[in-house]
Amino acid sequence: MKHSNVFSVCNQKGGVGKTTTAINLSSGLAKHGYKVLLIDIDPQANATSGVGHEKEGDFPSTYEVIIGSTLLKDAVRPTGIPNLSIVPSNSELGGAEIELIQVHEREFLLRKCLEELDERFDYVLIDCPPSLGLLTINALTASRYILIPLQCEYYALEGLGQLIQTYTLVNQKLNEELEIGAILLTMADFRTNLTDQVIRDVRNHFNDMVLDSVIPRSVSLGEAPSFGKPGILYDSTSRGAKAYLSAVKEFIRRFPVIEEPKADTDTVRQEESQ
Repeated sequence: MKHSNVFSVCNQKGGVGKTTTAINLSSGLAKHGYKVLLIDIDPQANATSGVGHEKEGDFPSTYEVIIGSTLLKDAVRPTGIPNLSIVPSNSELGGAEIELIQVHEREFLLRKCLEELDERFDYVLIDCPPSLGLLTINALTASRYILIPLQCEYYALEGLGQLIQTYTLVNQKLNEELEIGAILLTMADFRTNLTDQVIRDVRNHFNDMVLDSVIPRSVSLGEAPSFGKPGILYDSTSRGAKAYLSAVKEFIRRFPVIEEPKADTDTVRQEESQ
């Protein structure tokens, strides 16, 4: 598995659109014909249900992968979305951090699992928990880039400082190749002056790290998970879906793969021309 293709979608603050971003970016990349693996390492398993997969069932999950009872390749499951596969999560994963306290090199478990993955994916996205514990550290150690969804609210920058501090420690101690790949502004309410101010502050501070696309607050994005669909497929005409589709195009330009997508992209091109 190519380490350069692995991305952690990470923010320790809950309710910032982290899982929504992981779901819509991964399904958007799949829509463009890229072969994508979404790894749900959040015990809440919202990314799992958000792509229409069961949270509980007789199948291996990231819990079994992390504790070493299942190979990662054996936990990869298809979704109803062409080109998109998932390693599902479930509530058992919540106890993994305690179980792994005494394990040697416990910060590298996911990375070692990914290195053994024999099936090639163009992109691997890891949906992290809303915390900076051992599961998130495993994701960052296994990744080449961090993708940070950042809510357009007052406390966003304050919380971001803690995440960057963790990134710096991981970069220095565990994964010197790790970079902050991109920041995606989410849940923007353009009716307020505060949103405009946060956007200006983030862009002034982080410059080119910030994607041009800004994800607005959207009713359809909030409804989509209850139907087991990403927002871009639940209602592709909504403002939120269009913003995520724009972010996907930026993502592809910023992190290109060497080979062309394996699937025919004529459908995507036809949709873009309309």
